[in-house]
Amino acid sequence: MASQQRGRLELIWGNEPMVELKRIYWSRQALRLAYSAAIVWLAVSVVLALMPKGDVGAANSKSTVTEVFRSLVDSVLAAVALPGLLLVVLFIVAVVVHGRDVRRRDPVRRFSRQQRREGMARAGGQCEMEAGLRRRCSRPAEHGDHFYPWSKGGSTTLQNFVAACARCNRAKGARIPSPGQQARIERRRRGYVVPESSVCVGDRRRLA
Repeated sequence: MASQQRGRLELIWGNEPMVELKRIYWSRQALRLAYSAAIVWLAVSVVLALMPKGDVGAANSKSTVTEVFRSLVDSVLAAVALPGLLLVVLFIVAVVVHGRDVRRRDPVRRFSRQQRREGMARAGGQCEMEAGLRRRCSRPAEHGDHFYPWSKGGSTTLQNFVAACARCNRAKGARIPSPGQQARIERRRRGYVVPESSVCVGDRRRLA
């Protein structure tokens, strides 16, 4: 009964293109880039704060070790305040994003036998992932993979099913595919999928 209901839902939603993949992909890339930039900013700030100033030598001759150390700590704290605050904000954003991904996870992680048969037949038993020069991999398909990762909220539906060899499956991992990868798979599918079938790939669950 549950499998029949799931099949009806795939018929209703299965042909909808995943139009939001571009927004998701680039927002995650921007978050990752901002985090890396904040780390570099923090490191540079610490190094600059620890560098001796031009007039420090004369001042240190009349200062105690405690005063010099306190001054050094104060300068480091002042230098890392802004990049540190940015890192905290980015960390909170990442936690919120991860929490939303967890809430989106499909209760069913494994594809059914019917989904696997249909997905493999659609691919002709050949891996649908990319090899060199962005061409289709020529190895035989061994696994049914979630195109949009299950851990990020990808649905266990036929639209989100891609046939993959073991090597491509391991290489992809749980990374969110780029909009370019999505467009190229859909373009290649037009060459081997029957005309009345959908070539759309990628499906993400809605938040409850």
